Parts: sequence; C-alpha cells; structure tokens
Amino acid sequence: MRRQFSGPLPAPLPLACLTFTLLVATPALASETAAPTAAANVETTGEAIGEVAGEAEQESPTSVGTGAHDRGGEILVTARRRQESSQSVPLAISVVGGEHLDSTGAFNVGRLQQLTPTLQFYSSNPRNTAVNIRGLGVPFGLTNDGIEQGVGIYIDDVYNARVASATFDFLDVSQIEVLRGPQGTLYGKNTTAGAINITTNQPTFDFQGKAEVSIGNYNFKQAKVAVSGPLSDTVAIRLAASTTDRRGTIYNVTTSQWIQSQDNIGLRGQLLWKPADALSITLAGDYSTQDANCCGSVYVGYGPTQRAANRQFPALAAALGYTPVSTNPFDRLTDLDTPLKAKNKIGGASVRVKWDLGAGTLTSISAWRFWDWDPSNDRDFTGLPIVALSQNPSQQDQYTQELRYNYSGKHFDFVVGAFGFYQRIDTQGTESQGSAASRWNINPGTVAQVPPGSSGCGPTTSNKLACDPAVLDGLVAYNSQYLKNTSAALFGQLSWHVTPELTVQPGVRLNYDKKEGYYQRRVFDGQGSELLLGQSSYTPVQSAQLAIYTPQEISPEFSDWNFSYDFNVSYKVAPDVLVYATYAKSFKSGGINQNGVPVDSSNNPILAAQTVKPESVHNYEAGIKTQFWDRRATFNLSIFRTDVGNYQANVSNGQYGVLRGYLANAQKVRSQGVEWDFSVRPSERFNAYVNGSYTDATYRKFTDAPCPPELSGGTVATGTQTPGAAGTPNSLSPANCDISGQRLPGVSKWTLSFGFEANTPVTLLKQEGEVYFGYDGSYRSNFSSNPSPSAYTWVDGYSLSNFRLGFRTDSGFDIYGWVRNAFDQNYFDQLFVGPSNTGLIAGLPGDPRTWGGTIRYNF
Repeated sequence: MRRQFSGPLPAPLPLACLTFTLLVATPALASETAAPTAAANVETTGEAIGEVAGEAEQESPTSVGTGAHDRGGEILVTARRRQESSQSVPLAISVVGGEHLDSTGAFNVGRLQQLTPTLQFYSSNPRNTAVNIRGLGVPFGLTNDGIEQGVGIYIDDVYNARVASATFDFLDVSQIEVLRGPQGTLYGKNTTAGAINITTNQPTFDFQGKAEVSIGNYNFKQAKVAVSGPLSDTVAIRLAASTTDRRGTIYNVTTSQWIQSQDNIGLRGQLLWKPADALSITLAGDYSTQDANCCGSVYVGYGPTQRAANRQFPALAAALGYTPVSTNPFDRLTDLDTPLKAKNKIGGASVRVKWDLGAGTLTSISAWRFWDWDPSNDRDFTGLPIVALSQNPSQQDQYTQELRYNYSGKHFDFVVGAFGFYQRIDTQGTESQGSAASRWNINPGTVAQVPPGSSGCGPTTSNKLACDPAVLDGLVAYNSQYLKNTSAALFGQLSWHVTPELTVQPGVRLNYDKKEGYYQRRVFDGQGSELLLGQSSYTPVQSAQLAIYTPQEISPEFSDWNFSYDFNVSYKVAPDVLVYATYAKSFKSGGINQNGVPVDSSNNPILAAQTVKPESVHNYEAGIKTQFWDRRATFNLSIFRTDVGNYQANVSNGQYGVLRGYLANAQKVRSQGVEWDFSVRPSERFNAYVNGSYTDATYRKFTDAPCPPELSGGTVATGTQTPGAAGTPNSLSPANCDISGQRLPGVSKWTLSFGFEANTPVTLLKQEGEVYFGYDGSYRSNFSSNPSPSAYTWVDGYSLSNFRLGFRTDSGFDIYGWVRNAFDQNYFDQLFVGPSNTGLIAGLPGDPRTWGGTIRYNF
C-alpha cells in the first residue's frame, strides 16, 4: 500500500527556508526602518473591540502565528475575555490577521490549518468533520452526536456546537486566535483541547467598506463585500456577504459530473446601539448555505485482510465483473453510483450587551443557532450497487446564554461567569442495499468450492443466497434518533499581580451536563415486510438480512457534575520577555452512543455500551514569549504534555450490519511536544515567519481496541487458538488488539508553516503604491488515517507551496495573482477502509494546483 514518508523534506521546504535566511540577512532591508514604538500593554474593555476591529482593516499585513505588524506596536487579543497584548497572555496562542486569511486564500478552518501547525482538520463531508489541537478534541472517524467537541469554535463570543461550522467560509473576519490547551475556566463551554476564537469586524461610526472579487481555474469564482457606517449618532450597522463557487476536482464517470465542488453563500448583519458611552448593545444575525456536489472518494488500492480469499476485494470485483475506473488515485477519477449530496445550512442570531461599570465590564451574550444537514453518500466506495443509499439528514437547534464580569485593577484582575447551553438534534437516517449486495456480503462457500474470482456459489442453502440478488436488494433500514443536551456552568479566573513582574493566576469551573438520547432502527426487506427480533425462528433469507441490518431501540442517558481547575504562574524576566507555567485539571463530559450499540449473540443491544465515561484531562505546559531587535522579531515557544484518562475513541465495525462505528473508552492517551511561532519584520519592506510543532500523541493504554484491517475479517480466534499473521487470507482473527504505544490518528509528528512577503514602492498608472511578492508554505509528516494504525492507511508526508504577486496602494486598491499548491503536489487529505473487511482502501485526494487572480478595494 502507500509507503510511509521518510528521508529529506520535499524540495519546496528547504528552498523556502534558504530564501527566508538570505532575505532576513540582507542589511539593506534592516536599514530602511526605525524601531517601532514600544507601546504600553493595552488592557481595554467595552466598545474598544469594535474600534480595534475597525482600525485593523487599515493596518499593515500581520505575521502568521504571532500577529505582529509594522504599525501600531502590539496586536490585541481577547483570549482571556479582555483586550490585551498577545505577548502578555501567558498561554500558547497563535494569531492570524483577517487580511492574511484573505490574501492566502485561507477562507475556512480547513485551510487555516496550513497556517497554524498544531491545528488538525479532517472532513469527509461537513457532518463528519473533526477539528483537533495537538491531536486531541474528537475521535477520528464518523461523527457521533452524543459527545462534546474538545475544540470550541467561537464567533464573536458565541459557541458553535456543530463542528460543521468549520466547513463554511470565514465572513468579514478581523482576526483568528487559536488557543492551545484546556480553556474551561474562561470560556462558556468546556474545551479540553483548545479553542478557535474568531472575531469579525464590528460596526463603526465612520463609513467604510471593502469589496473583493476572485476568479481562477476549475471555474473558481468568489466575491466578498462588507459595508459599515452610522445610521444615527448612537446606531451603527455593518453588513457583509460572500459567495464561493468552484467546479469539482474529481470526475465521476458514472454520472458525468465533477464532484468535490464548492457552492457557498454567506450573509452577516450587525446592528450596534450605543445609547451611552458605557453601554453598547449589538444585535447580530448570520445565514450560510452550501449546496456542493459532494462528497466522494477515489480508489486507492487493496490491502489483504484475514477474510477468506474468495471474499476479498479482487475476488469479489472479478466475480461481479467490476474494475475500478482507475488504479491511480491522482487521475482523480471515480465511478460512484449513488447520487451525492451535501446540502448544509447554518445560521442564527445573537444579542451582546456590554456595560462598562468603571473598573469592570458586565457582558451578556444570548444566542440561538441552527444547523440543517441534508446528505447522500456512497458508503461502499465503488461503482457497484452494494449500498444503494446512505443518508442521515439532521436538524439542530442550539440556545446559549453567557453572563460574565471582567474586573481590572492594580493588583487583581478577574473574570467570573455563568453559562447555560441547550441543544436538540433530530436525525432521520435511511440506508438500503443494492443488487450487488448479496454477492458482496453473503458467504458463497469455501475457497475450494468457489475459487477466488468465480461468480458461482457453494452447494448449501445459505451459500446459494450469495448468488441471489433479491435476498438483499431493496433491504432498507430507517433510523430515527434525537438528542437533548443540557449544560450549565459557573467559571472564574483570578490574576494576582504579586509584583509588577510576577502574576499568579488560578481558575475554577463547576459544570453540570445531562444528555438524553433515543435511537431506533426499523428494518424492511425488499417487499416492504418488516423484520422483527424475538421470533422463534428465521428463514435463511431473514437470517442473512438480519446480519446486514439489525433492528434496535435504545434510550441512552448520561448526567454528571464535574469540577475542574487550572493554575498559572507567569514572570516578566524583562519588558519583552515573559515566561510562564500552567497546570490544568479538566474533563470532557461523558457521552452517549447515538448511532446504536453492539449486540450480543441473540441480537440484543449491549446496554452497557450506551454511555461512555467522561475524559479526565491533566495538562502541563511551560513557555516563553519574547520580542527582540527593537521588537522587529517575535519568538514564542511552549512545551506541553496532556494525559487523558478514559479517552473517548471511535470503534469501527468492519461489517455493514448493526452499525459502522460506536464510542468506547480507551484507558489512557498522551499528547506531548513543543511548539513555536517566530516572525521577523526588519522593515516595512519585508516580513517572514516560521511556525512549527513536534507532537508525540499516542495511545498509552488501549488493550481492547478494534483491530486494523490486516488483522480483521477472519473467524475470531477463541480459547487456545492462535490468530493468523497480518494480511493472511483464510486465517483466524483476534477479537481485539492491543494498540498501546501506537500513534493517534490524524496527528503528524512534525508540522511547519513558513512564509515571507517582500515589497518595493512603485508608481503604476499614476498610482503610488507597492509591488509585493508573497510565499506561504506548509509541511506535515506522515499520519495515520485509521483509528487503529494500519499499514494500509498511513498518509505520506507532504509540503505545499503558495505564491502571490500583486500591486496595492495606500488608498485601498489591491490586485494580485495567486497560485496554491504551486508544485502540484499529490497528497491525500484522508484514506478510508472499505466496509466488510474486503481490503478495499479508498481516499480523498487533496486539491491539485489552483491559480487565479483577485481584485480588492477598501474604502
């Protein structure tokens, strides 16, 4: 299968690093500038956020990771629920300015990961999307609504429970902060792995706006517009809209359509009422929709399992006369026969009230959000009619209320708050089998009776069912489920300035969670007759059908109180050198299995598997934040270790039957490593950055994990029987596997982002401005794309290079050309193990080289 990445880094990486070194060393660049003013540490509250956001649009481009820029001295963040310099915040945080998101084409969280190395993003479709930090957050695989997200996504202080929001375009963003490590004592919803804090541009009392249009290959078209200004002396408004459309990058020969397209529309409006200097009320609403021809996969290859040789992918394909349209995944061809659909709508409204009480600020955020998901997927990953339909439409409503008070004094600062959350999710699933399902899923007989590749069947009644398409054709399962999720919390954090240099910062959180779920699966054969459990006997046909879809009904529940805390000590060694250390004891709420549970030998649900235990998280961290060379250079470094007990893992079922995956607890997981953000700006003519991380994320103890495909598919060994060698057909398989010490899925040990921008003043068409050239690169080493590491699902490491060349003026005009993945690197976003333990491996290739141009005007 795919080889693991080893050896030297791809060519674009050392080239970029060499370019960076030469440019930084050029004395002429450094001589063009005076040292930026050493602005005092800024701590503001109230409406300063709106003023800062408005001013940010006129600032110079920021550096990725540190957020540094030439003019204005300090970058402000709200990581601790108050405005302050990012360099004075004693926690690991990466900052990316809105203008850098625009210029690099990082218009959603998926592309943001190329700029922030410790962020991992995986998405086979908007519902099955994972956002992790340091390898932690949510388990890799199919989404289960019954657990919490470990990484919180906040937009203007509003928590977004559905990680599908990460697939939508950023809309009128001022800046993004990626906070690493537990954040529960400061943020409304408990976040054990980190938070993505997105701040949009706020309404302003001076008229301003911006417009942008981009076109590119693959029929790429994108337009953005934002306008802000006063309606009266006390009321201001801001309106923003965006649209993105692109042809797909994979051609489906069955439907003659391009898939993996983009079709996004986003709208946002904000109304600010400021009846007094100390009081502001902001009403915001947004609506976004996606209607892409998505989401599919391509054939990658075959890796032998322990299933009988005549039931492995090559033999089954030959028996059914099937040949993949291409064995080279980077031909970007597929033959999926199920119509694909990925309709996605998300939106909501919020009211944010800020009341400046002098020394402190009282803030209330009330919000409602909705999410509607209407999909259709091809879950057999082939052009054969095996799974004829697989779809699970969902509708979510979410209500949140947060109230907090921020106080800033000479010796003490503190934040205290309360948070309430309610969520309701309803899902109506349909799964059905097609005409090729019988031959694919039912045992046709021994290898001696039915040699590999033969289309025949053995002599027994049950064997002959494999040659009868009517046995499984039209078999359908209707799944109904709902989730009621309630959470309430009290939280607070105190900063005690023992001396001007030394600060001690404890934080606490008291949390209550309650989840109530319901799951029902009803099964009907091709003639519309319902299959029921509890019968005295079943016909061979019914037994074969129940092996594919088993009726089930459960009502899982979970509730618990949890107390978490953290303790941070920071010390200013020098005016521009801060060191800190943190310990945090946190948790992730227990969960319920919303997609069904395993069954016993009598097809009864194993009720003990209805719930999963809360994760217990211990986080240790130390770091240093520095600025030097008259603040032209910024370097931040952190080391961390996170120990997780009862890690909530996704357990995959290789058969089509009861369920494709469910949640279980792994005993122990650990993530540890080092991260850094470095930027240098010797002059306004040049800036560069190199950010990176080393992450060692492993299962420390998981003794009863699901086995990888090469150790699956055979008859389960019992008693003194010895399982066969990995990847040996017709051999015994272990019931489960000990994967202790192996790497967590989706986590590269090494990740880097790096880049620079250089400019020179010119006069073009009688317009004074500057020509600029920018480069942004990223690298990640190999990673596992299966919950239990498999030799067949290691994704090779890769490096991506993006370039831009343009002309901009001080008056706000900007025109540039761009190319992403300039060297047309072939790489995978994900690899998938096909169902039924046949050894089929499918994959999702990353975007090929794309190029285009953008015109932008700020006014």
